[in-house]
Amino acid sequence: MAGKKRKSAASEKQPKSGRLPLGADADAVADAGKRRRSGAGKRHQAEEEASVPSSISAKILREALKQQQEEGLAEPAAAATTAPAVVTPAGASSSFAVPVEAGDDDDEDVDEFNGFDAQSEYDGGVAEIDEEDEKALAAFMSKDTSSKRTLGDIILQKIREKDATVSAEGRPPVKLDESVVEIYKEVGKLLSRYTSGKIPQSFKRIPSLVCWAEVLQLTEPEHWSPNAVYQATRLFSSNMNAKNAVRFYDAILLPRIRNDIKQNKRLHFALYQSIKKSLYKPAAFFKGILLPLCQEGNCTLREAVIIGSIIQKVTIPPLHASAALMKLADMEYCGTTSYFIKLFLDKKYALPYRVLDAVFAHFMRFLDDERNMPVIWHQSLLAFVERYKNELEKKDKEKLVRLLDHQKHYLVTPEIRRELRSSANRGEKATDMSICSPVSVITKPIEEDRWDVPEVPMEED
Repeated sequence: MAGKKRKSAASEKQPKSGRLPLGADADAVADAGKRRRSGAGKRHQAEEEASVPSSISAKILREALKQQQEEGLAEPAAAATTAPAVVTPAGASSSFAVPVEAGDDDDEDVDEFNGFDAQSEYDGGVAEIDEEDEKALAAFMSKDTSSKRTLGDIILQKIREKDATVSAEGRPPVKLDESVVEIYKEVGKLLSRYTSGKIPQSFKRIPSLVCWAEVLQLTEPEHWSPNAVYQATRLFSSNMNAKNAVRFYDAILLPRIRNDIKQNKRLHFALYQSIKKSLYKPAAFFKGILLPLCQEGNCTLREAVIIGSIIQKVTIPPLHASAALMKLADMEYCGTTSYFIKLFLDKKYALPYRVLDAVFAHFMRFLDDERNMPVIWHQSLLAFVERYKNELEKKDKEKLVRLLDHQKHYLVTPEIRRELRSSANRGEKATDMSICSPVSVITKPIEEDRWDVPEVPMEED
């Protein structure tokens, strides 16, 4: 009995696991609950912070600053960066808070954050371009200010300009009958969906009309299909004189080609064939397409490559090519102009001295130019020296050497110098290297007796 009493007393002094004694302090219980709740809250907050990307937190900060500035509760941006901010996303409970500090590199996104002013240290700034880089870039930059105009506005403006020129020459304006207007409007609707087949007879009569420009305007050329443009180019290039063909090329064909390249980044095959067909009249092609394209100063490199490929493929009469080359050499410099000059030089025409002097003067204009010329300029100069080095005078070559001291390219300039050194001057005969060779040439034929055959030993049986 005494042993049982001792066991019961010991059991009363030592409580079971997980249970508190009856006389425990209530404060200890409250502290334990707080520790459990605080640990779970910290884990929950850490999980929520990790789930928010840095870009979203930067956007949240930007929106919060904007709202505070609208309410008039926020200080300037410089004061906002001195203290941490607590941001609550829209649609979340008030317990969801993301602490964001101004100096925290993990939460800021410089590329997307635009809330600070231009003087902020978070602003990456604008890349500074040197004056020389701006000049070099301006040689290839498009100066086109007609991007907001539609194709129809461009065609209509050019037709009206030509009509004003013709009316100034003394031709009275022509008033068209209502039936004619309706007929050619229907023809225009047909040409807008034309793919193949016959062309209406009324459209074929347009080149023979005195007021062909007014009638052609009724058909709305800006809405023609590419195949209709090709058929119209065939018709007008073969049935009109060069003066009227220039008007058609400049007012209708060239704007249509440039618009198609600008929209599709390439040229439709039917329009490409139209350019080739326009070379049926070379003088009209140069006056209506190539020279206006270069004179506007907004020819892109893509347009130059596409039209230049046709110049490379098609045979052009030398006199027309010489006249076009001289006109290009007299124009204000542009990178695409150098490209066209190089194309004509590579065709290896026997150019007149007047044209060669014009091309030489074109390159010598850059003797005092402070710009670093692009590679295409050096390539066109190399093509000029390679093809016509023996047609230059001695003083011209000395000037070219001075030009090469000012304008240099580490790959092209040494080749130009080598070509100038190994060339004759204008009016001199080029020395034949084979004549000066000490090796004698044997011209006597070799005599051989076909019956004098050496004996061949035979194998013994």
